[in-house]
Amino acid sequence: MTAERFREITSRYPALKLAIVGDFCLDRYFDIDPARQEISIETNLPVHNVVGTRCQPGAAGTILNNLVALGAGTIWPVGFAGDDAEGWELGRALRSKVGVNLDRFVTTPDRKTFTYTKPLLHRAGQPPEELSRLDQKNWTATPAEVSAAISRSLKAVAAQADALIVMDQVDLAGTGVVTEVVLQALSEVTHGRPSLPIIADSRRGLGGFPPVIFKMNAAELATLAGASPTASLEEIQQRAAALARKNGQPVFITLSERGIVGAAQNGEAWHRPCLPIRGPIDIVGAGDSVTANLTAALAAGATIPEAMDLAMAGANLVIHQLGTTGTASVAEIRELLF
Repeated sequence: MTAERFREITSRYPALKLAIVGDFCLDRYFDIDPARQEISIETNLPVHNVVGTRCQPGAAGTILNNLVALGAGTIWPVGFAGDDAEGWELGRALRSKVGVNLDRFVTTPDRKTFTYTKPLLHRAGQPPEELSRLDQKNWTATPAEVSAAISRSLKAVAAQADALIVMDQVDLAGTGVVTEVVLQALSEVTHGRPSLPIIADSRRGLGGFPPVIFKMNAAELATLAGASPTASLEEIQQRAAALARKNGQPVFITLSERGIVGAAQNGEAWHRPCLPIRGPIDIVGAGDSVTANLTAALAAGATIPEAMDLAMAGANLVIHQLGTTGTASVAEIRELLF
């Protein structure tokens, strides 16, 4: 990619209208000073003294954070939070983001707010050490009325958006935003706007999704298309190309330290390696940065290889941000690439 082409693509970001349908989470960080550790008089157990608390959108919210950092003009989060303290914090965090429109975000007493609480030990001169995470999730089926509201919002934003992201983050099917009802609405959208770029990612795999742009890792490709996670790049490209031809949509396969593979509907495939590591890293959020950069780039008219170049740069910047789930701006990506 040339510097001129980079400017051409990224200059279109402020005009983009993008929607994210998925599981928005509250990432809550507890910054702990180990020098202040005590022993509880009552339990005789160690006490970790929290000296700072940070809250930011996580899961699908991490994609949103990256789109905000890229300067996307309008971003619609389509999802839900509980009517609880964590939901209030998530709402506040979302409202603080430039360009975010919360008209399609639901607050409901029938759901808990999906929350990752991350205790971090901070020692001078060392990367933060994360202790056991404390999660808050929903373990019952998402109520029908909530799924119906999400489906209506999905259709409404799809009529206006330049691209759409679907992010399924929950471990137990049917307990989050992307239910069978919502997938049916997504299928209707693909028929109504066949040219709309729709990128889907699911931690449980994309087997039940309609044919949209699939973004997955090597293990998920193995489940869906039969390739071993340790298969050669050539085989992964072949499998990705076959899947892209079958779906009639591009496919992207993230390969951790091996980079990314992308394939077009005509069966052409490309590989982009990771950029060099420059010190300690934390891979949390790298995949979400890839999703955000692929989406923004494709919506702005980038080719598949160009979108992959930008995604690899964004991921490289994110993994070097320790003790947080990071983001990468256009200026930072430009400096890294040129």
